[in-house]
Amino acid sequence: MSDQPQDAMPDDRWAQKAIGVGVLAVAAMLAFGAVQIPGEAGYAGVGPNFLPWVITAALAVCGAGLLWQAFSGGFRPRELPSGGERGDWPPLAWVVAGIVLNALLIERAGFIVACTLCFVCAVRGLRQSEGAVGGGLRRWALDVATGALIAAPAYWLFTLVLDINLPGLTGTGWL
Repeated sequence: MSDQPQDAMPDDRWAQKAIGVGVLAVAAMLAFGAVQIPGEAGYAGVGPNFLPWVITAALAVCGAGLLWQAFSGGFRPRELPSGGERGDWPPLAWVVAGIVLNALLIERAGFIVACTLCFVCAVRGLRQSEGAVGGGLRRWALDVATGALIAAPAYWLFTLVLDINLPGLTGTGWL
């Protein structure tokens, strides 16, 4: 029997089983990718395939746990879903646009510019989902400044401190 009252939650165990199977499928895809990575041990005795295998194992354990719960009465404990009856598509479009812009511009405009635009679009979408749109030019400028203040130090950390090459706007390593 389930730990939740039958009238409080619809019987959606088929969807719960699908979630468990989906997590196991992602673990299998990661395992397929991890097999392709050479396993020669490097610094500290671990190879480049170590972390993918750790993540694969963690996902497999999570997927098995989700399936076990789905087959033994459903996910518990859980509350009734909150939010609207249907998806709020315009805010989602802003977030997706930010991610797509980042992917399209990161090689052309550099890491800082692409990530700043991604931040601006994502924040716009999140604000719109809460009903807090507007703010005018001042809000946009503040979002751009905040995005740049997050992206620039991350870029400098990777390129100047960790010596990991990220696409920049100039060849100096600073932009």
